[in-house]
Parts: sequence; structure tokens; C-alpha cells
Amino acid sequence: MKIAIIGSGYVGLVTGACFAEVGHEVICIDNDQLKIDALRSGKIPIYEPGLDQLVQRNVSAHRLSFTGSIEEGVDNSEVIFIAVPTPPQVDGNVDLTYVERVAREIASVLKEYRVIVDKSTVPVKTGEKVADTIRRYNRVDVEFDVVSNPEFLREGSAVADLMRPDRIVIGSNSERALAIMKRVYEPFPAPIMVTDINSVELIKHAANSFLALKISYINALSAICEASGADVEKVANGIGADKRIGRSFLNAGLGYGGSCFPKDLAAFISISEQIGVPFPLLREVQRINQYQRERFLNRLRDTLWVLKEKRIAVWGLTFKPDTDDVRSSVAVDLVNDLVREGARVTAYDPKGNQRVRELNLCPGVHLADSALEAVRDAQTLVLATEWPDFAAIDLTEVFRRMHTPIVFDGRNLFDPQTMRDLGFQYYPIGRPSTKANNNNSPIALLASTLKTVQSTPRRQRRNEVSQGSR
Repeated sequence: MKIAIIGSGYVGLVTGACFAEVGHEVICIDNDQLKIDALRSGKIPIYEPGLDQLVQRNVSAHRLSFTGSIEEGVDNSEVIFIAVPTPPQVDGNVDLTYVERVAREIASVLKEYRVIVDKSTVPVKTGEKVADTIRRYNRVDVEFDVVSNPEFLREGSAVADLMRPDRIVIGSNSERALAIMKRVYEPFPAPIMVTDINSVELIKHAANSFLALKISYINALSAICEASGADVEKVANGIGADKRIGRSFLNAGLGYGGSCFPKDLAAFISISEQIGVPFPLLREVQRINQYQRERFLNRLRDTLWVLKEKRIAVWGLTFKPDTDDVRSSVAVDLVNDLVREGARVTAYDPKGNQRVRELNLCPGVHLADSALEAVRDAQTLVLATEWPDFAAIDLTEVFRRMHTPIVFDGRNLFDPQTMRDLGFQYYPIGRPSTKANNNNSPIALLASTLKTVQSTPRRQRRNEVSQGSR
């Protein structure tokens, strides 16, 4: 099928590349000519595992192209997806300026029947307003249908999420439009759920709010675990084994962030209040999420006493691993909290350094070129994003480079017993903190080895060294 996608940001680009991969002919449209030129030359503006190869392969196969012209896309496509930003406003409402503008632009060039699809995350009733806008501004009275088809992509695994989705949800009041949408998704191995447009527009906000609730629940539970000496990981495993609950999103940490959860939660609260049915539970979810970072900072203060002029290394700046997205990142907020208290912060992120530098999100912070560079002479290490790179690092070398081996693990990435045996003073989330086992620390092990070598007769030592060299 011939498909146009208006908006070549995170959702639009991933969706377009995946549609092209299954054989559709896709035109991605954006009003940023520099972005269009970059995409045409093979430069991908975001980091998402597998996306660059997907784009390059389908551009080469002439199934994926890029343009700045909405008219070109509308004229040459059967289905028009709207995937433009829907940023939050100060009061929590969603700014629908871009959606409304695109609806007007589509109306001005619409000449024959098309299916218009809201792909952006939008409040309930948006589909009706998009349809009203197109009718108002289309001067030739063309027939069309508006459909809602929210995305459920997770940054870091978006390509896999779209190619192998849990479900495909379509909101449509038209059998004609529904038949076309089923053809769009025919190549994808997933059940298709069909609802009215209003219901489908609530599904995305309701889903993200529920996932945020699970995160805040386990974070609130982590405080109880710390106070009682319990281990939140064991508790999460126990309750997550219940099929009615599930283990996913029960990982205690610094709280949720990113471009979706904070925005969608605030929008759902605002929507519920506007229709006269307040949702106070979601406000408590927000409060717990904010408090989790404050509680983590309090533990830092309690341990280090004074943060001013302390040399603190921070690993992680993106809101989650496998992305370069630093929007609404808890890690960035935490770094700025430390700087405000006078700490000397050196931070490192495998993909987020450049974004933080471009956006000037952490003024006064030194951005290191590697994780090991960041911890040199550090008095404390804070792990803020659970990148696999950090899990695979040589912790003995980390211990050697640090001034004082104190680690605050905001994502429970490391094993407490291992950290203890290596000689670290280790503070995880919702798990008992561990003092260094000095008998097993790298320094203690080195001293023990030297003592053994020094007490061994010289001739025996020579023989052992000679055998080892062979």
C-alpha cells in the first residue's frame, strides 16, 4: 500500500521504516528541511537499535522516501498518518497545535478519499476535532475518514515492538476505513482490536498511566523494604510471579521519566478533571515518583554529610538504556540537584552525552569520554541509568580509580554481595546496604598476595614464576 507519515520524529520515523520493511511504499514528511536532507543522505537523527539499518535498507529498495511537501504525500498515498509532537503544557494539558495545523494542511490539499490516522498520543475527542477541522478547511467537500491508531513503542526496543506487537488497536467508525487499516497491518503478526475512536484514544493514556502506577508502587514499597531490612528484588519476584500481576515494571529505582509517562500521566489527570471525573490516584503516582528522587538524595546526604565540593561520578544521563533520549530524564534532574548543592559532578552516558551537550541540560557538569574516566578520584559513584555497558565493566578497576569506594546504585544493577566482596560501600534501592568486606577487597587481596609471596622461599618463588611464564 501507499502510505504517508506526517512527522519524522521518533514515532513517525520508526513507523515509516517498519511499514516499508513489510513491503509498503512509504513517504515520510517533515517541515524541517535540514532533517529531510539528513535522512536522504542516510543520517538518522535519533539513536534506536536497528533503526539506521532499517532506514538505509528500505531507502535503497525505494520503499521509503522523504519529503517536505504534505501535498506530495497526500496526493500519492491511500493512508495518511499524523505523527507530530503533542507536547505538554504547564497545566498538564496536551498542546495540540501541531495536530490542528496538520489537519488544516491536509484539508487544503485533499482532492479524493483518504484515511487520516491519528498516530500521535492525543486526548479523547481529538479524532472528532481533526475530522471537524478537515471538513471546515477542505473547499471541495471530499469524502474522508479519520481513524485513531495509537503507538505502543518503547524507546530502545521500538523496532521490535512495531514488527512484533502485542496488539494493534484501531478506533474507527467506518467499515471502509477499517478495511483499509486491516490491509495496512496484514503483514504484522498480532491480534487487531477494533473499537470506537473515543475508546481507543483513552487506551494509550490509560495504559501508560497504569505502567507508571506499577513503577511508583514498587518504589513506594522499596522505602518499606529499606526500613524493614527486606529486599525489594525478592519481594518483586514474589509478587511478580502471580500471573495477575506480572514481573514487568516492578523494578525499583529512581522513578520513571522520558517523553511519554510524565506527559501522558499529566494529560490523563487533566482529561479526567475536564470531564468532571477527577483521578486522584494518578496524582499520588506523580507524588511518589517525585519523592523517590528526593529520598535518594537524602540517602546521599546522610552518607556523605556534605555534598558541597564532593567529587561525584554519575553513570547515565538518558532516561533509560538503549536510547539517546534525555527528555524528562530523572538522571539529568538528579545531576542538576547535585550541582545545585555544590557537588563537582563528572557524568558519562554511552549515547546521551552529545544530547546533553547540545541542549545544555547540565551546566557546570564535566562530561567524561568513558565510564572509567568519570570515576577517576571520585568520592562517590551514582548509577542513574542501567546501561548494559555498566554491568559489564571491570569493577576492580573502578575500585582502583576511585578516591573512596562508595556506590549509590539507583537502578539495582549490581549484586550487593559482589560489591561487598570487592570492597565497595554499596547503597542500592530497597535492598540492605552493604559495608565493604575488607578481607575480600581488591586492596586486601593484593596485600594478602604480597604477604604470601614474601613468606615463600626465594627458590620456590623462582620456580613458580618460571612455571607460570611457560
